Amino acid sequence: MVETTRRQAIEDAASALFHTHGYSGTSVRDIARAVDIQGASLYAHVTSKQDVLWSIVEQTASRFEAAADGIETADPSGATFGRGVYLIALIRAHVGVVTDDVERASVFVHEWRALQGSRREEIARRRDAYEDRFRTVIQDGVRSGAFHAVDPVATAAFLLTALNGLVGWYKPGGRLSARAIADTYADLALRAVQSPRIQP
Repeated sequence: MVETTRRQAIEDAASALFHTHGYSGTSVRDIARAVDIQGASLYAHVTSKQDVLWSIVEQTASRFEAAADGIETADPSGATFGRGVYLIALIRAHVGVVTDDVERASVFVHEWRALQGSRREEIARRRDAYEDRFRTVIQDGVRSGAFHAVDPVATAAFLLTALNGLVGWYKPGGRLSARAIADTYADLALRAVQSPRIQP
């Protein structure tokens, strides 16, 4: 339990530092100082700064995937959710993960490219697969006539760029609640893709 708590504290401190200063701008000494231990002692709990980054990014990737999986599990065929409602659900799920832990989400969005070798390749693959969920629902909406004839790849990139931009300005307890942000982004997304003859 003590080891788990210490590891969690290290990752929390690293998330805050990576969020503020970036991965390259944060040293092992910075992380150790943030958790009030000697730099060399940090290696009793983690193998490297790269290991800490991997843990943060991989766990956050899993949270985004699980949130989207929850939608698909609730309606695997898409029969109950229309394409517009399913897109809204994806957007709400994404906003929920970001606003629940904006520092870790920021590290995932901005610092994953600092991963090395097979770890970077894995996250790149998982990010592409996650984005493909948005592309697919947009493509299905276009085919059914529920959405304008938008380009699914460009539109998915547009939506995810906006959603991921939250890590740069969202603050818990700020003017807009997480729910208000999700409502606003969902409304803007539908306005961007939905055919005029289809009511939201």
